[in-house]
Amino acid sequence: MQQIFNILGADVFVSLFIAMGLGIAIGVERYLAGKTAGVRTYTLVSMGSALFVIISQIITSRFAGQTFDPMRMAAQIIAAVGFLGVGAIFHKDNQVSGVTTAAGLWVSAGVGMACGFGLYSLAIMATLLTLFTFIVLWFIEKQIRKFSRQDDTTNHSL
Repeated sequence: MQQIFNILGADVFVSLFIAMGLGIAIGVERYLAGKTAGVRTYTLVSMGSALFVIISQIITSRFAGQTFDPMRMAAQIIAAVGFLGVGAIFHKDNQVSGVTTAAGLWVSAGVGMACGFGLYSLAIMATLLTLFTFIVLWFIEKQIRKFSRQDDTTNHSL
């Protein structure tokens, strides 16, 4: 793990962790408000956005002064994955599903782009954070769900 921090610098990982933490905060609020996208979805979208920005900053500095713009291709990948994400979202009986899957696809595109540009350490770290989001935050979301249902059954009359 120490080698990963040495290659890219701690600021990259701090950015990913902060994006992840802020995504969690927004997701918890949205979940408690009864919205369809929850903790994991907001976390993945926030972290994915940070990942794409980090990739663009690193790659732009590598190709500075050249007429080649690697970010044009990257922008098209991001747009194409958006269409894939839309295909993963389903609406049935006032229930929306697949939003977290769509966000996961989007982050996976960032991981693939990082690998394509040779940013392996960044890709590994983003993958670990994504797995954390899918696995650990699922359990946290489950506890929030349990807690919010207990609140719904409590009589709040004065």
